[in-house]
Amino acid sequence: MIRSALTGAILLGAAAAEASECRLALVMAMDVSSSVDAGEDALQRGGLVAALTAPEVVRAFFASDVPVALAIFEWSGRYNQELLLDWTLIDRPAKLVSVAETVAASTRSHNDFPTAMGYALGYSAGLLERGPDCLYRTIDIAGDGQNNEGFGPEQAYKAFPFEGVTVNGLVVNGADFEAETGLIAFYKAEVLHGPGAFIEIAQGFDDYERAMRRKLEREVTPPVIGLAGKVAPGG
Repeated sequence: MIRSALTGAILLGAAAAEASECRLALVMAMDVSSSVDAGEDALQRGGLVAALTAPEVVRAFFASDVPVALAIFEWSGRYNQELLLDWTLIDRPAKLVSVAETVAASTRSHNDFPTAMGYALGYSAGLLERGPDCLYRTIDIAGDGQNNEGFGPEQAYKAFPFEGVTVNGLVVNGADFEAETGLIAFYKAEVLHGPGAFIEIAQGFDDYERAMRRKLEREVTPPVIGLAGKVAPGG
């Protein structure tokens, strides 16, 4: 009985994957608002490069024959989104190395604008709309501050197409590391969205690489698909 159910789940998962050109469309949004100084920006950029090339993350990307599609952008003020990497299908290790090299070679687009997270989420939704046809769609939004310009996440989720989209958060916690700050509460209450959504916490920018590595491994590991329906990556 258990074996039959498991076999059915595996076959269903394989059929669903074959129906899509990729298993996951992942948008990564990196905070470059004025609260992030030059040294912190270097740590997050370098941390993302190191996380993308970490052995456990590489294994997660290639744990399935059905690849992940990746897009990366910077965000800050309401009209300050800069695409670093347009949609790229990570179908072989060389592609992942190339993505890491692109991030490593990138320079900060803005440094003096506030935190307009609702606009960043709207931009992310637009990227997903014109992105590849994948089984799952996830936005990975990282930041060190709450929304302080324009509409917030709640309004973005109402105004833009987020049906079936999971939004995960990476909080860069600059306060008392032993206590949950208002920023962490904000992400949990207002930013997380959709099936299987989760939060990862970096205890300062020095911890960005570790947090991003854990987050990416969880996001891109192929999900378990059961007979009752799909479960989002990380769920």
